[in-house]
Amino acid sequence: MLSESAIEQMRQKGRTITPAAEADKDKLGPLKNLPGRWSNDTLPGRGWNLIALPFFDGPFKYRLLMNQFNEDLTFEIADVGVPNRGIETATATESGDQFVAALDYQQIVTQIAADDFPQSSLRAADQTPIHHEPGLFLHMTNKAVSDQGRGTFDVARLGTIPHGDSVLALGTAKTLATPSVNDLRIPKMSGLPVGTPLGHTVEENVMLPEGDPKKNPYVAPYSHFHHHPFKNLFEPVNATKLLVDAIQNETILETTVLDLDTTIEQGGILNIPFVIDEANATDMRSIFWIHKVKGETEDKPRWLLQYAQFVFLDFFPRGDGSPGLVRWPHISINTMEKVEQEPEPMYELVKSGKFAP
Repeated sequence: MLSESAIEQMRQKGRTITPAAEADKDKLGPLKNLPGRWSNDTLPGRGWNLIALPFFDGPFKYRLLMNQFNEDLTFEIADVGVPNRGIETATATESGDQFVAALDYQQIVTQIAADDFPQSSLRAADQTPIHHEPGLFLHMTNKAVSDQGRGTFDVARLGTIPHGDSVLALGTAKTLATPSVNDLRIPKMSGLPVGTPLGHTVEENVMLPEGDPKKNPYVAPYSHFHHHPFKNLFEPVNATKLLVDAIQNETILETTVLDLDTTIEQGGILNIPFVIDEANATDMRSIFWIHKVKGETEDKPRWLLQYAQFVFLDFFPRGDGSPGLVRWPHISINTMEKVEQEPEPMYELVKSGKFAP
């Protein structure tokens, strides 16, 4: 537990986690509407997840796990001007320094239902936390990152999870005024593996009617959940459809889109050796849609946050003749509402004893 003097020092330092003052929010650029607590309190059960996992007790040597979850995602201002000292970009009229605005985030995901195929006894119990991720969202307020041939990137996400993975994703932000659902271009994300013995016919095979003699049993777990969606809603061929459905009846006033990708130059994922050897997390793309939507009155809009996250897990030798391993998509989606504008800041949690580093 930190002493009172240590807590006071945290508050007096230039980089503290504090409530989101309006003046500070303005310095966050495209991240300015994130501070607060987002949750499924008002929209329960909108979180969905699919992941293929090695499973040597089953006939396919893997199982497909589906989760329905609730989430709590809190953003707090860490700093609105972290200085990165530079010399290469300095000129006679301009400093070489870069300044970065940073949001601290804490993500807690709690499973409310799960199913797998083939069925196993390995599923977590319902109402069990299944994911914890602390991290930072960054806005490069000047001197944004450039990638050769792929543009300029002004936002980033750093995250870590207890499996032994850390991620740096870079990306772009844009704001759309009064967009329709079609304007948002929520992409169809397929959860089907790449590089199986079926080559590029996986989707065609999964969609064949059950009992069809041409059906290959290797992708039976995906076929099962395509023909029998989890909770009658979530299936692997078009895993992001539920994001589109969730906002069909909303009047969207404005949306900020954050599109982040680890394959952009200098981004990437680092994993501990066991993860690398057994089911290596190699690439991640995550897209966030921050929606300002019509509320009960004109001066009190609601705020919705949607995301789609796609991670490739690589395991088992490929069967299509290409080098490398089969690539198994791990997809997570959710639709949440902002339920607190000013969550209790971290240093107050330390002081109260609710959080002891």
